[in-house]
Amino acid sequence: MRVSMTETDRLNGLTNQIIACAVDVHRELRAGMLESAYEACLDFLLLERRLKVERQKALPLTFRGQTLDCGYRIDLLVEDSVIVEVKAIERLQRIHGAQLLSYLRLSGCKVGLLLNFNVEWLVNQGLKRVVNGFPE
Repeated sequence: MRVSMTETDRLNGLTNQIIACAVDVHRELRAGMLESAYEACLDFLLLERRLKVERQKALPLTFRGQTLDCGYRIDLLVEDSVIVEVKAIERLQRIHGAQLLSYLRLSGCKVGLLLNFNVEWLVNQGLKRVVNGFPE
């Protein structure tokens, strides 16, 4: 799947803004809070930047032509384009990346960010970018 350079630039710019906000949240709150606290603060900062954000957005599954509510929820959907999954766990595991990739496939989004706020340095230890048909 080819992505236009303008789409690439737009998504990269958007993920950079999200990461900057996440770093601000982490710098202020540090590790040890609930996921919901980080999610709420990140939502607040993104909205301050006048970005469209949907929090805890339902993500249905289509199976054999039927739309089923399986309980999937996207923590944050930014500008209808980037999925952000917020964690506050000891360390990210492969299953967390697989979960985000599944959300990307189900939603048709091309890029997502997995953010683990329960680390000393967010960018070095708690950030994973996951793509679906989009250049790394």
